[in-house]
Order: sequence, then C-alpha cells, then structure tokens
Amino acid sequence: MKTIRLRSGKERSLQRRHPWVFESAIARGGADPGETVRIESHEGEFLAWAAFSPASRIRARCWSFEQAERIEPAFFESRVRAAVEARGRFAIDSDGVRLVHGESDGLPGLVVDRYGDTLVAQFSSAGVQRWKAVLADALLRATGLSRLYERSDTSSRTLEGLEPETGWLRGEGPTELVIREHGWRLSLDIATGHKTGYYLDQRDNRGLFAEHAKRLSFQRVLNCYCYTGGFTVAALAGGAQHVLSIDSSGPALERARANVALNGLDASRAEYLDADVNASLRRFGEEGRTFDAIVLDPPKLAPTAAHAERAARAYKDINRLALKLLEPGGVLFTFSCSGGIPADLFHKIVASAGADAGVDGFVTARLAGAPDHPMTLVFPEGEYLKGLAIVRR
Repeated sequence: MKTIRLRSGKERSLQRRHPWVFESAIARGGADPGETVRIESHEGEFLAWAAFSPASRIRARCWSFEQAERIEPAFFESRVRAAVEARGRFAIDSDGVRLVHGESDGLPGLVVDRYGDTLVAQFSSAGVQRWKAVLADALLRATGLSRLYERSDTSSRTLEGLEPETGWLRGEGPTELVIREHGWRLSLDIATGHKTGYYLDQRDNRGLFAEHAKRLSFQRVLNCYCYTGGFTVAALAGGAQHVLSIDSSGPALERARANVALNGLDASRAEYLDADVNASLRRFGEEGRTFDAIVLDPPKLAPTAAHAERAARAYKDINRLALKLLEPGGVLFTFSCSGGIPADLFHKIVASAGADAGVDGFVTARLAGAPDHPMTLVFPEGEYLKGLAIVRR
C-alpha cells in the first residue's frame, strides 16, 4: 500500500472526517490514478484510506477513516447498499430519485440517479473510475434493476485527467423516459439531457411553487432558464393563468411544450421564448411588463470559490432586473446551484439586488435541494443548491 505523508498541521480536516486532501497539503508520496493510498499525518499517524488523483487539485478523496477497513469489492457493496436504503427514509414523491450523492454517501465522485426502472451514473473522480465495474454491479444488486446508463461527461471529470465516457454500462433500452413527480408526468432524455437527464434536486421546490400558484392564484408567471419546463408544469398544474417560459435552447423548449401536453394542461396558457434571459428581462422592463410570480434558476455560474466574485455580479444583475418586474405581493423563487456561492453570500447578493432595484421583500422560505441530495455534517460542500422564496412588499 502506497503512503501519502501530509505537511505538518494539515491533518486537522481529516481528523474532522472531511474527505478531501488538496495538493498543497501533501509533503510526499504518490500513486497511480484511482489507486488506494494510506494517508498519514506528518508524524506518521494513520488518518484515512483514499483514492489518489495525480491530475487534480483535490489530490486524494477519502474512502474511509477506519484503519481496519479494507477497500475492496465488499466495501463498495456495503456503501452502495447503505446509500440506496437511506433513500427509503426520505419523503420522495417521485420515481425519479438520487440514489448516490458523492461524498455525502461516502462515494466521492459518484452520482447515481434512478429514473423508473433505469439507473444513470456519473463517475467523476479517478477513484470511482477505477472501481467502475464493481460499483455498476453493486448498484444493480442493490436496486434489483438491470439497466445502467453512464453519463460521465461532466467538466469536473476533465479536472481528474479523465476522458468523457457515455453509453450503456449494463443492459440497454430507450434513453427517452417518463418519470412521475407530484402526480405529474415529466419526460427526459438520459443521453442528451443536462446532468444525468433531469434536475431532480428541484423536485420539492417545484412542488412548493405549485402550492404557491394554487394559494395565491398566479395570473402572470415568468419562468427563466426554464430548461424542460418543470416549473412551468408546476405553475400550470397549480392553476396559473399564463406562464411565459424562457430558455436559450430550442430543444429544451420543445420538451417543455411536450411536458405541458403530457400532463393534459391547457396549452393556450403557456408561451415559450427562445432568447437570452438577461436581454429579455431588460426588454420587459422597458416595455413596462410585470409578473406576479418569477422563477430564476440559472445554470452554474461559480463552480468554485475562485469564480465567486464574477458570478456574484451576474446573480445580482438578474435578480435586480427580476425584482423590478415583480408586482407588489408577487413571489420570486430565486436560486443558485453554484458550489462557490454559499447560502449566506447568495442571500447578501439578492439583498444587494433589491437595494439597487428599490425593492424589499419578505423571505418566506430558504430553499435547498431535495433530501435525496443530502448535505452531511462533515461535508457542507454537499449543499450546492440554495435559494430564496421572496414575497415583494
């Protein structure tokens, strides 16, 4: 077993069981991509077993902090089974479920979503790449399913020195699927859709938005960065009279239109705009258009803290424009999925946007990812999705 020796004083995070070891913390030692290594303090004390990644700034990702544990197939079988069983403790009104959420489930770099009877996995680190075959088999045994599609084409994979890999790992079948969520039906394509095919993390927030639409009788809803129309379906199902959905992807808008039809909702109450969101918000302001509900769910603008300053300006700009378009008493659901923007900073950004817009509001809810996308006590980085529900004063 190869050993990685840390610099003096760099062992504290591992003693708190945080799973990352950065390049700058290492005094000496190395290994092949994904190889299991023993992590030791500067004094030689055992700290963890980890997967080594020579190409990444996160040079090692910890599997276990128990010295007696062995990193072998039985270890991964146990971790996968525990992750799948944990989802039975969460309230999930859908057959689309996040089964493995990386470090939060003790499997750094692995994301697995279940869409009905099909699994979709992303192997984004050198460690899970090395154990891919073992993990694939463990996932099928833990779920009793026979189909597993790989979507290892994320940008984070390139940071690990890994090439993109996609396609069927186990079994085969259609890539166009339909899942159930809150009594709705939502179509997706696991081969071409964002992430593993859909944004399951927004499930509970879509349900909450539908409840708002029903209780507050939304008349004019603006869904920005609508993708395939999850919040559009939620608004219409809640009784909204008209929903304008904006995205810069024509294919995504076509699927949004199809999802409205799939749920038997009135197509005349839905409008779609293939356009840039920022430019559209500015134009609406110039035209004097207003809305009584707005959703802002932009793509990731700050993947790391290093991008936070630039992303903060972008988040502030779109929130300032949206708040000016919101009717008094109107509702804004605004989100950031950027890991480099923590929840407290996002709140400050939106507050600053309100100050510039001359708008104040009541924060009626702090929004987060669905419970099957968990943050743990030792790994707060698992909380990448954050948001605010705001009622304009």
